[in-house]
Amino acid sequence: MRRNPALVRRPRGRHVLFAVTVLVGALVVPVVTAAPASATDYPTWQDVQRAKGNEQAKQSEVTKVQAALKSVQADAAAKSQIALDRSAAATQAEAELAQATQTATSLQSHADQAAATAKRAQTRAGRLAADLYRDGSTDQMTTRIATAGNPDALLYQLGALDQLSTTWAGVLDDASVSAKTASSLHDQAARAEDERASLAAAAEAKAATAKAAQQRADAAVASTESHSDELYKQLATLRDSTAETQRRYEVGQAVAAQAAAQAAAAQAAAQAAAAAAAAPTPSGGASSGNAYPSTDGVAVDPAAAQAYARSVLGSYGWGDDQFGCLVSLWTQESGWRANALNSSSGAYGIPQALPASKLAAAGADWRTNAQTQVNWGLAYIKSSYGTPCGAWNHEMSVNPHWY
Repeated sequence: MRRNPALVRRPRGRHVLFAVTVLVGALVVPVVTAAPASATDYPTWQDVQRAKGNEQAKQSEVTKVQAALKSVQADAAAKSQIALDRSAAATQAEAELAQATQTATSLQSHADQAAATAKRAQTRAGRLAADLYRDGSTDQMTTRIATAGNPDALLYQLGALDQLSTTWAGVLDDASVSAKTASSLHDQAARAEDERASLAAAAEAKAATAKAAQQRADAAVASTESHSDELYKQLATLRDSTAETQRRYEVGQAVAAQAAAQAAAAQAAAQAAAAAAAAPTPSGGASSGNAYPSTDGVAVDPAAAQAYARSVLGSYGWGDDQFGCLVSLWTQESGWRANALNSSSGAYGIPQALPASKLAAAGADWRTNAQTQVNWGLAYIKSSYGTPCGAWNHEMSVNPHWY
């Protein structure tokens, strides 16, 4: 989808109009805010059968089923968004821990090297001190000068002794500096290790939180899907259609509503920008690129995702000639990875929906299912650009790229 309104691109330096995305997030995600339907809210098959004989009753029942669909999807959508957020936080914590571990290891290595250097300097200073002790007695030297048969030779020895004394002083100073350096580095290494240990505990806690959130989301998705399947069948019965046809229709309608809200938000943002033209206008924030949260439960298979997308192009009225544009578009956006998350904007999935929860319009399993993401993305493209090539042409016509 697009980062302008719907998505954010790959790590290729894309940008997002934050004013637009904030408005879009407020306008197009009612799915996540609705309360989940209870069992008593679901239309019964008896209601469906009774309504079929009366056009007015049938339309009323259709509305009732559609409302139940939105309601049942809400809880799973909310839990899936939480799971995505927790997974991203756990992935970030792991990255911080890895960096802290590298820093602590490097500091400890430097501290050990400095300690070894100090030890060598101290050893050398000790040896020089021993040499001075053997050769440097002032009284002995004075006597040797007075009684020497060759005073010049002895004076030479005195010069050598003075040089030895100067060298010893320098080595002693080096040993002192090296010892202080080693001590400082050991202190830094100790602090770095404390930080690493703290981050390790935080990473472990966030990983556990992410796992629990994923389990809650998985349970909610399973429950929602079972209800959704029956509700689509009820719609199909009321409309003399098929469940799959009704699913596609409802997804298309939901995504079209999202796109309309997005367009309205973009127009409102443009008007606000024009009104504030005299004031400095903040630029779109630069994308820091896609991250890939934990793949637990997510089938990351770009080739399979492309194969599925190709197989359903005809359902949207497109020929195989559109496939190349679609491949280029989503390769640039996400690399066709179902767990692609833009770390700066929050855009997610193969089509890079922004906010990520927009994908819930296509199915409760939007966080983990590449096919659900593809269904949403194709519906978005059809509603906003008509064809994948239309979306790709737009993507390449703007800089930074977005669709």
